Amino acid sequence: MKKNRNRDSLGRFAKNRSEFSFVNLATYTSPEILEVKNRDWVQYGADNNYFQFLIDRYNGSPTNNACVNGISQQIYGKGLNATDSSRKPDQYAQMITLLKPEMVQKVCYDLKLMGQAAIQVIYNKARTKVSVCEHFPIETLRAEKANEDGDIKGYYYWNDWPTIKPSDKPLRIPAFGTSKENIEILYIKPYKAGFYYYSPVDYQGGLQYCELEEEISNYHLNNIMQGLAPSMLINFNNGTPNQEQRELIEQRIAQKFSGSSNAGKFILAFNDNKESQAEITPVQLSDASEQYKFLSTESQSKILVAHRVVSPMLLGIKDSTGLGNNADEIKTASLLMDNTVIRPFQELLIKSFDQILAINDIALNLYFITLQPLEFTEVDKDIQDKEDIEEETGVEMEKFSLKMIDGKRAYKTKEEAEKIAIEKGCSGSHEHEVGGEIWFMPCENHENLKKSPCWDGYRQDGWKMIDGKRRPNCVKAKSKLSEEEVAVVLGSLGESATKMGNDYVFVDEVGEDDNIDNEDWANYLIKEKKSTLSKIKDILGLKSASEKNVGSVKDGSAFSSLDSKNGLYKIRYKYSNGIGYSTTEKSRPFCQEMIKLSNSGLVWRLEDIDNASFGKLVVENGKGIRKDEKVNTDFRHEPEMPYNIFELKGGVYCQHRWVKVLYRLESNTEVSENLDNYKKVRSIPKYAQKNPKGSDLAKKPTDKQDGRGVYPKTK
Repeated sequence: MKKNRNRDSLGRFAKNRSEFSFVNLATYTSPEILEVKNRDWVQYGADNNYFQFLIDRYNGSPTNNACVNGISQQIYGKGLNATDSSRKPDQYAQMITLLKPEMVQKVCYDLKLMGQAAIQVIYNKARTKVSVCEHFPIETLRAEKANEDGDIKGYYYWNDWPTIKPSDKPLRIPAFGTSKENIEILYIKPYKAGFYYYSPVDYQGGLQYCELEEEISNYHLNNIMQGLAPSMLINFNNGTPNQEQRELIEQRIAQKFSGSSNAGKFILAFNDNKESQAEITPVQLSDASEQYKFLSTESQSKILVAHRVVSPMLLGIKDSTGLGNNADEIKTASLLMDNTVIRPFQELLIKSFDQILAINDIALNLYFITLQPLEFTEVDKDIQDKEDIEEETGVEMEKFSLKMIDGKRAYKTKEEAEKIAIEKGCSGSHEHEVGGEIWFMPCENHENLKKSPCWDGYRQDGWKMIDGKRRPNCVKAKSKLSEEEVAVVLGSLGESATKMGNDYVFVDEVGEDDNIDNEDWANYLIKEKKSTLSKIKDILGLKSASEKNVGSVKDGSAFSSLDSKNGLYKIRYKYSNGIGYSTTEKSRPFCQEMIKLSNSGLVWRLEDIDNASFGKLVVENGKGIRKDEKVNTDFRHEPEMPYNIFELKGGVYCQHRWVKVLYRLESNTEVSENLDNYKKVRSIPKYAQKNPKGSDLAKKPTDKQDGRGVYPKTK
């Protein structure tokens, strides 16, 4: 307060009068969006700098900072994945190349902090496909004014919008899908009522409390830096100087008593004499500490409400409760926040990513791998299939199907255990209950199973003496075929490899596809030709001579258990690279040779691959037995278990896989009308799984399997 001599309405000097002025602190309540005349872009904020205002609130408020960081990290989780990645490996590989993790992570951060995000989409020269996707800093973009149809056709880029001059010309970039240019901007924003060009942040209502939390910290910081010194009142009792002299005195005192380190505050009073000097009566809060404590707690609480944080502990913010007695509460809070806060952001991003991928004819069921602990995620296998569970948990459930009991593998079904029992030289199965769940193990009892002297992952190589006792010498199972074994296996596969003759033509091929039944896959993509004559023959039960010989052996058309019984389609396997992997000179010799054979057009029946693994199947005395003891005698995980080429391919960490190929009989079938649609979505209705045993592992690179193909207990 300053005491001044002023003239009254009659021009006379008024003595002992003081002037008071009030300063109203302006704050942002909602962003102001302006269409300025003679400007092609739309301003965001009164000073066209609202994004910087949001950044300042992020940097200044510790609670807001923690919320934005925590929620954006949960949105990204562990990155993007697709439930149908195994069925569409090529599309999945393209998706990973386009939507790089670092780019997606930045987009998640912008979407939470700024309320919107942008991706720069770059096409190839022919503009037939998207070649690159890059994150674009959202604070550098402003929307172009909408056209007559209400469409936003472009966005303008400028590095620092508050400093732009009328003579400056920001760069215009077309909006996604609105031009034929090679670079476009995909602008991602949620719908908000009353907002068209930009979307306010989801925590808009808490921004005032972010400022309040900032100012409270600034106040305490300045108070400490002043050494808790009070403000000063300086009286000049020798008359009132003119305005210019008063300002000069004020400047000199400010230089003396204020600054960034002591931040001194003072009041100047100019008086005619000491008797008329100003008197300052401070009004102090009796409970100032409690007031500031309340404001601080209230600010944090309201910011958490604005971000819809169910429990602050989910973001690493400790509350008054303890961890020991509220585990269920934390789990419930985590599930609730994931479904009400995190998922809507993820769904918005996935819809936007799908728009980009569609340009490249990529149709994947994308999802973000969650950061939720697996035990927090509740699934029901009775009503959810594997893809739903994978999308919910971010984990392929078959990875948890491997169970070891006493160093031996247990199985989910009795049938699986009995099949393994035959391979081990015993029969039947027995049950084990673990954690209330029933598991099946090979052999009629556990003692017979335990007769195998070595644990899984090891084989017996003679005997050795330990403490004077004869013990089996268990050595680690080999992880690589020897040159001799490669020659034996390749010799077997080379002899059985065939090329499909002209009678059969290629229809489709799939990699890892656990949900497509062979028969349904074939019937969905091909159909039998039905002429009027053939329909009459069907009615009369007549068959032509050529039709009777459909199943005859010719040019690789030998019958396989996977083929149709009437010979209308055949299923073969070829050896292929895994996702994002190519065969090089450093690849295993076995894999190099198999890739060469496949590239030359050779394919194999399932029976051919089994013969190479276990020896040729022959019938003696009415029983099927395996011959050829030379096959994989040393390349085994157990003495009685030959190495399974169909499941484990070239060995531990192998990046290759078997790909299933569908052929149709050209003379009697034609392409189904479903084929075009199938190629776009790469999916058909789900049916019961009828693939042969081991298909799950056969179509998955060993490097991607649990343990990378190394049997449990193998070190």
